[in-house]
Amino acid sequence: MDSETNLRSGGSSLELYTPVGVMDIYDQRCAVKERIERQITDTFHSYGFKSIETPTFEFFDVFGREKGTVPSKQMFKFFDRDNNTIVLRPDITPGAARCVSRYFHDEEMPIRMCYLGNTFVNVPPYKGKLQEVTQAGAEFFNDDSSDADAEMIAIMADACLKSGLHEFQLEVGHAGFMRGLLDETGLDRDGRSKLIDMISRKNFFGVVDLLEDMHVSQNIREIFSHVFDDYHDDLNSSIDYILARTDNDQVKAACDRLKKVSEKAALFGIDKYLTVDLSLLSTYKYYTGVIFKAYTSGSAETVASGGRYDGLVKQFGKEAPAVGFAINTNEVLDAVLREDPELLSSSGITVLLYNRDSFDKAINKAEKLREKGKAVRLVRKSSKLDDNDYRAYADRLHADELIVID
Repeated sequence: MDSETNLRSGGSSLELYTPVGVMDIYDQRCAVKERIERQITDTFHSYGFKSIETPTFEFFDVFGREKGTVPSKQMFKFFDRDNNTIVLRPDITPGAARCVSRYFHDEEMPIRMCYLGNTFVNVPPYKGKLQEVTQAGAEFFNDDSSDADAEMIAIMADACLKSGLHEFQLEVGHAGFMRGLLDETGLDRDGRSKLIDMISRKNFFGVVDLLEDMHVSQNIREIFSHVFDDYHDDLNSSIDYILARTDNDQVKAACDRLKKVSEKAALFGIDKYLTVDLSLLSTYKYYTGVIFKAYTSGSAETVASGGRYDGLVKQFGKEAPAVGFAINTNEVLDAVLREDPELLSSSGITVLLYNRDSFDKAINKAEKLREKGKAVRLVRKSSKLDDNDYRAYADRLHADELIVID
């Protein structure tokens, strides 16, 4: 009976397994993940960001409905001894916003924070998503300029590249664009909800049919059709087409901002990774301006996402415009290994095999190798095993070298 059958039949080995939605990461795969996270964090530091650590669990109010993060039913909740509702953080951005309001309340100059930590979202198991993922993120406060938006998009691209990821695409949109268009449709809450669901699933034919069934104006239907068909074409001509068919202030402001941000982001040399997608939506409702996501081939999930959230910090008591993003390092790990599976073939470890009488020689040899930057594992030889056993062990370890001290 295999382990899965054993678990389904009520076997006694449940303690050996993890719950649905979480996983163990070990051996060389874990080493590659750690390397990726170091490279991303080092990239953030190179742009002047300072590291912060926020608690793994916080009061529910930090992530409540008005904050615009994940729905309450998707949070892992429990109670402290004073009966306060506590949640495992589903998102680190609200915690960073809380920190800015508390510790930098009077600071009016730019603030740059970065972090690395795990987040927890209670998604249905049938969706096949991890419920615990590691996020490496950067948040930029007290700057509402298009320059800040462009730089953050460029930093996200640079961090992806430094992690070893080369085949990815950045999509940039604006939260206000779709909100303005949705207002223009005149649909009620149910109609808007259906429309948003179709847009998020890229069901563009369904969107067109729904707009026709709801008798939405010809101009707005034409804008939606154009956005879905031609968002990858010349941005300026697309914007001219859209503005000729609507006077909505949100739509006009979004178009103007996207033009500025895309032009400035190109100055960082990331044009080949960048696409403007006017249909782009975000899961988080706290985004107010430019939003951006990174995708790779081989996965429908985003490897990174972010945007401008000028109203979030205010909910914690401080007026502070902000823009930020988070990189899902679990997704980056999978993408990097799809590009270069050979990364799992070497652990970078040297195995130093010695016998009972050569411990001192082994220590000296190991110290010299470590001074040269080598990772060395001391292994005392057993009389019960021969050299072939240790060679097989070094192979299983994917060791770079096996050295025997006589």
